[in-house]
Amino acid sequence: MALSLDQIKKPISFEMDNFENKFRDAMRSKVSLVDKIMHYIVKRKGKQMRPMFVFLSAGVCGKINESTYIAASLIELLHTATLVHDDVVDDALQRRGFFSINAVWKNKIAVLVGDYLLSRGLLIAVQNKEFKLLEIVSNAVRDMSEGELLQMEKARRLDIDEDVYYKIIRQKTASLIASCCSCGAASVQADDGRVELMREFGETIGLAFQIKDDLFDFEKSISTGKPSGIDIRERKLTLPIIYALSQATSSEKRTIINLIKNEYENESRVAEVLAFVNKQKGIDYAKEKMFELKNHAFEIISSFPDSDYRKSLYDLITFTTDRNY
Repeated sequence: MALSLDQIKKPISFEMDNFENKFRDAMRSKVSLVDKIMHYIVKRKGKQMRPMFVFLSAGVCGKINESTYIAASLIELLHTATLVHDDVVDDALQRRGFFSINAVWKNKIAVLVGDYLLSRGLLIAVQNKEFKLLEIVSNAVRDMSEGELLQMEKARRLDIDEDVYYKIIRQKTASLIASCCSCGAASVQADDGRVELMREFGETIGLAFQIKDDLFDFEKSISTGKPSGIDIRERKLTLPIIYALSQATSSEKRTIINLIKNEYENESRVAEVLAFVNKQKGIDYAKEKMFELKNHAFEIISSFPDSDYRKSLYDLITFTTDRNY
């Protein structure tokens, strides 16, 4: 039976509780509007997987300390800033079932709030002279921005192959989880080899995490019998579609690309694309790739000494690929 996140974070439950208070303090502002919005954000926090990765990675490499809390706060501040900005870019009115910042306070305030969160993260790192952590996280933010822009550029022409897909998800999703793990290791003064190994571990899980997300669209459609096809409606080429297209004849490929480009709002046409992907074994192929990444993550983490932290990281790998939300 799959473990819950609460069970997985048992070895760091004290640190996670402590972190919540420190993170709340890190977001405080003397401007009442900013403070009200920060309170709104904190109340609607998600699964907090990123701080979990920071603390577990620190624990597996050494002794969790004040620097680890700074790493977790830095990651969470910059991550929250990117989410607030993403909602503005995507014109999204909801985030995790709640109204987004831009839905409640409009775009101009949302952009400024994102900027405020970015500045708080930068200041926490600089004031504590945590320049290594700042470098790791700044690289991740750059990669995330580049990944989003690359996806937008490619979406116009729908010419994404498997290499480009991996480049996009490596930058968009995996870079942040990689930075959580490398920051955790760096915060306990692990040597460069260990920090790099934890970065690779985080990147591997991040890639598997995104493929799992991409599979949800198809699995939901198959289980309900109705097309979900959210990615298709947004004209995103994910791994199941990319593989299916690579196995198709040139005329089939033209037809499917045309449906994605021009018929993405037509439910029966979206259902045709989903059926094509299923027939060409695109879903099976994506699952196979996800499990290869899962096994690689297991290999990396097994090179670390046995501990409760390592056990939780094992469980977190399984959770990432077996989750149903």
